[in-house]
Amino acid sequence: MLTTSSYDQLKNAQMAIGKLKDAKPSIYRKFINIIKLTRQLQFGYQYMGALIMDEDPGKFNSTSKDDYVLSVYYREIENLKTDKKFLDLQQLLKTYKQLSYANISKLALGENPEALVGPTIVR
Repeated sequence: MLTTSSYDQLKNAQMAIGKLKDAKPSIYRKFINIIKLTRQLQFGYQYMGALIMDEDPGKFNSTSKDDYVLSVYYREIENLKTDKKFLDLQQLLKTYKQLSYANISKLALGENPEALVGPTIVR
């Protein structure tokens, strides 16, 4: 799937992430931890986003991992989803979904929106 992101959309998403960080630091920190865990396990950000948003992760399914590693990952995702401030994160992800969960994750990690402008292949 191909998505295209404009600078204005990315900048708006970056500001929304900043607001989440300032207003709801606990859920923001958990989200960052999930992003980092996703990267460490070499799972795709789209896979992570689909799991968080209760979408079908099938087309973004990661390569086969150890059952224990997967159970830890799923447990951390569920821990994020049971946080009482999860709805704020969920709304942010829903609002900016057209940018791709990968771009949202990269923005949350501090990447410059200018580096993310243009077409992206979503896996």
